[in-house]
Amino acid sequence: ILGLAYMIMASKLPIRLRVLIPAVENSVDARAYRNGDIIQARNGKTSEIMTTDAEGRLVLADALVEADSEDPDLIIDAATLTGAARVAVGTEMSAIWSNKEALGRRLQDISWEINDPCWMMPLYAGYRKHLKSNLADLRNTGNGGSGSITAALYLQEFLQKRSSPGTSLQKHKATPWIHMDFMGSNNGGRPGRPEGGDAQGMRALFEVVKEVGAKGGWPKDGKEEEEGEEGKDE
Repeated sequence: ILGLAYMIMASKLPIRLRVLIPAVENSVDARAYRNGDIIQARNGKTSEIMTTDAEGRLVLADALVEADSEDPDLIIDAATLTGAARVAVGTEMSAIWSNKEALGRRLQDISWEINDPCWMMPLYAGYRKHLKSNLADLRNTGNGGSGSITAALYLQEFLQKRSSPGTSLQKHKATPWIHMDFMGSNNGGRPGRPEGGDAQGMRALFEVVKEVGAKGGWPKDGKEEEEGEEGKDE
């Protein structure tokens, strides 16, 4: 994200950029949270802690709430969030989700054109039931497999859904959002990508930001609002 922000600023793109870094580590301490705890996010939603190894999404959720509070044209989050994403797409490409299917598809297409591969994963609402808790609004991990998808669905819960700037929460016209779950390092050297840290997806995201900025934003309404409704758990 810092690399992407640098590219945007260095290119002087005509956009207003805000960068949030919700960094966290999983460490042992007498004050550390435990399985069974109930954690409240800054938007008031509560999460039942099923595993303390899913700490990243808790702080990322708070960052999404804050990012969406200004009703932006686009939200991007990127994290080395789940091992399940590595199982799904391996270590040489990024897994991506979006609440706007055309936006996610555009990112995927661009990524392959410039050899910075990303693959769009389903934001399948049918798996939302795996996040149900008897004690809180959500569980911080799912209970039915598909871990990278349920992680994306968990994060989506922290996006506000507005009808227009400044109004209260609505059930439509959500802020266009891209979630990227990536490896962030190379296990072995490849041409142009030496072993070690790797800014996977950064160039592809830059091209999408440039396009969205040129358009003056991505549409918040239309048919894409129904993305993920198939299989929705009532």
